[in-house]
Amino acid sequence: MSGSKARLQAIDSVKGHRSPAAFFSSDDVPGGTFGQNVFTKAVMQKRLPKPVFKSVMATIDHGKPLDPAVADIVASAMKDWALEKGATHYAHVFYPLTGLTAEKHDSFFEPGDDGGSIAEFAGKTLVQGEPDASSFPNGGLRATFEARGYTGWDVTSPAYILENPNGNTLCIPTVFVSMTGEALDHKTPLLRSQQAMAAQAERVLKLFGHEKPGAVVSFAGAEQEYFLIDRSFVLSRPDLLNTGRTLFGAKPPKGQEFDDHYFGAIPERVLGFMMDTERELFKLGIPAKTRHNEVAPGQFEIAPMFERANIAADHQQLLMTTFKAIAKKHGMECLFHEKPFAGVNGSGKHVNFSLGNSQFG
Repeated sequence: MSGSKARLQAIDSVKGHRSPAAFFSSDDVPGGTFGQNVFTKAVMQKRLPKPVFKSVMATIDHGKPLDPAVADIVASAMKDWALEKGATHYAHVFYPLTGLTAEKHDSFFEPGDDGGSIAEFAGKTLVQGEPDASSFPNGGLRATFEARGYTGWDVTSPAYILENPNGNTLCIPTVFVSMTGEALDHKTPLLRSQQAMAAQAERVLKLFGHEKPGAVVSFAGAEQEYFLIDRSFVLSRPDLLNTGRTLFGAKPPKGQEFDDHYFGAIPERVLGFMMDTERELFKLGIPAKTRHNEVAPGQFEIAPMFERANIAADHQQLLMTTFKAIAKKHGMECLFHEKPFAGVNGSGKHVNFSLGNSQFG
């Protein structure tokens, strides 16, 4: 052990907490806190038979069709990992046309013949679920009484553990489609557009002499701006509570005349919030990179590093959910509305994107 590492551990033992370095490297968790609640490729490689792991990787990295024969093996490994993480339930997570995240939770445990219970999680349960779609918007595809929706496992986006003080849940990213294949969500069009883009990008590469260019994928990094407002003020404003923005009121006493907020020193209370959110984001494998004050008073920004677009989209949903929950713990409300206050800077989600593959990344 190096002298510097020994000193860090000695300091941690005195203070009773882990150093910032421990978020990225420790002996008990490979890679440290980052990604500790994610069913990553490294976890799969450790827990899956080699042929099964190669089959799953061929689907994730090269867009090959998922072999149904591997589903039971992956489901068993995923269940064992989740139970070790304290999960009691699993949930298919999808993004219906409501603009919100939807979850259907089911328990791992089923009654046994001996009066006890047994933990079960079959491959067919991992691959497909059947939530009632009658209450979700369907874009006029069919009458409500004919509604039926299916969630399908998105193998390209890793499963993760959602922590709660009373128990944890294994969350499985999925698509949401009708029985005839129409998209009932926002993820299915994204995956289909990526497939179409990849096919055309490979055609272009072949025109330039690349016979086997490999699968082309899109990458994205979304800069998320947001406002933090003391919760006591929000509770006194019905417009903020119901719409996430102001609908009436006087011009703020302080605008943006002096630009003194942008990149200014982060207030201690806000910095505490940011540190708590980043700790939770790291557990979920979300690569938060940049944090700073934005232009308007009370406005801030977080920017993650580039990821594959599908995973980046899932992580953005998780990020916003995490921010909302952590803000309440700090006595604040997090606003993501694009224009919550008149006369000052609005919030954007600036998406940087690119295309690449193993050869041209």
